[in-house]
Amino acid sequence: MINPIDREALRAQVRIAKPFPFFAIDNFLQPEFAEDVHAAFPSFEEVSQLGHKFTAVNEKNKVQVTDSSLFPAPIHALHTQLAAPEFLDLVSYVMDIPRLIADPKLAGGGIHETGPRGHLDVHVDFNYIPERQLHRRLNILVYFNKDWQSKWGGEIELWDKDVKICHHAFMPIFNRCVVFETSDISFHGVAAVRCPEGSVRKSFAAYYYTKEAPPHWTGDVHSTIFKARPDEYFKGKIAMPVEQAARSLQDGWRGVKQSIKGVLGKNG
Repeated sequence: MINPIDREALRAQVRIAKPFPFFAIDNFLQPEFAEDVHAAFPSFEEVSQLGHKFTAVNEKNKVQVTDSSLFPAPIHALHTQLAAPEFLDLVSYVMDIPRLIADPKLAGGGIHETGPRGHLDVHVDFNYIPERQLHRRLNILVYFNKDWQSKWGGEIELWDKDVKICHHAFMPIFNRCVVFETSDISFHGVAAVRCPEGSVRKSFAAYYYTKEAPPHWTGDVHSTIFKARPDEYFKGKIAMPVEQAARSLQDGWRGVKQSIKGVLGKNG
């Protein structure tokens, strides 16, 4: 289902990749299978009923479905292929990360669809799943957008560690795959989606982990960290801090309620 890949050529390409290790492959899946997956993608309205919709400052008008039991058969087959030992071995060799583990729960992954005026700000991803003791190491994204026009935006952007320079911006074209290392400097985002009403940016995402900590890990466990692009002054100085403060208050109140429940439970 995946077209043949030149392991050695790709490994050499990754060694010189900037701003962090990555590779991109066009015509990633065999044509017939790619067509099947494309045809199986649910509409934006359907995924909005099935999954989680983002409406925050940093991530807007995007829906993700992580529960693989809800995937149509071709999309489930793609999920299985990306988690297969043979593909894990290939990616492990190319990226020089031993003993990669696929995530059957697809935390943060699965079917992703972004509608008009949607976006995903520049960020680095969460780096650890404590309950499963897994270190996040790689992102893989496969795109299923036919006849996508450059004026529609939606590029996956790879930024330098200071979020000053965008080194690469890949259009989310049909059957393109992008893989990159997850680290504390792997800043990436999705440019504003400007497709017309009725069109949707579609992708499938999965993430790979290791039990072993990466060499660059400092021991600091963090969730997703967003940064504003250089031209996003208002967002960086006002909108993002305000939303972060609100989120911190919500998390604090949630902790207080859990503590109260615990006390009441003990006294009950």
